[in-house]
Amino acid sequence: MSTFLLVIVITAIAGVGGTGIGGLFGAIFHRNSEKTVSLLLSFAGGVMLGVVCFDLLLDAINQNVESKSHIFIVIAALLLGYGVIFLLNYAIDRATNPEVPHIDKEHPKTADQLSELIHSDHYEEHKKQKNVRELFIGGMVMASAIALHNLPEGMVIGSSYANEDAVSFTVSGGMALAIVIGLHNIPEGMSVSVPLITGGVSKLKAVLMTALTGAPTILGAMLGYSLGSLGPLSLALSLSFASGAMLYVVFGELLPEAILMWKSKAPAFGMLLGLIVGMIIIF
Repeated sequence: MSTFLLVIVITAIAGVGGTGIGGLFGAIFHRNSEKTVSLLLSFAGGVMLGVVCFDLLLDAINQNVESKSHIFIVIAALLLGYGVIFLLNYAIDRATNPEVPHIDKEHPKTADQLSELIHSDHYEEHKKQKNVRELFIGGMVMASAIALHNLPEGMVIGSSYANEDAVSFTVSGGMALAIVIGLHNIPEGMSVSVPLITGGVSKLKAVLMTALTGAPTILGAMLGYSLGSLGPLSLALSLSFASGAMLYVVFGELLPEAILMWKSKAPAFGMLLGLIVGMIIIF
């Protein structure tokens, strides 16, 4: 199997499979799973952080680019990737209105439970008021936002496989990133399927629609791999952009969500364990 085809298959499993599993979890959601999801998110964040710092960024910096400003090019692409994911997440938060004010004045301002993180508490209140059409529209908005969000995440996997001269790094790193991105997609899949199901969509159809939101991950992987194969500078830019995107996912999404769902020291240990596993995978 060619590397390009391998990238497509792995990314399809991480993108479509991850969101699909999340959609399935949303269909059979139980409210007592906050601690499990918290550890899952913190562990995935640790693995992702290890792969980015000890694999992708090192590979980007060590590309044979004849330019004294190469390090600043890497930093600029890193900041660009970070900024793009930040803006996409900001748009998602604005579009999906994470805190519905009509429930009550005492409603918490932060998502410190899994039910609040995926907004199922809001949907139960909507359901009581029979605003199912509003729920369906909210689910479709979330599905579109998640689909757009998955495009740069796919670039991460494609970029990590683009350098055939560093197979020992990029293949293992690409596989690790595919796994943690798949884990990261599970809560996102839940945030899509829950409003769709509560809005009247059948569970099977909601799970299938949720899985399809992971399809853009494949397009992103193809783009990342193609750009990374053009030359050392292009590969460095692609790897740096992917690293920035993943750093925001770690520090802006995974860790805050993990800590809010389980206010203890356990997520910190989960991240440390994930970091160690990431290092083992690479080296």
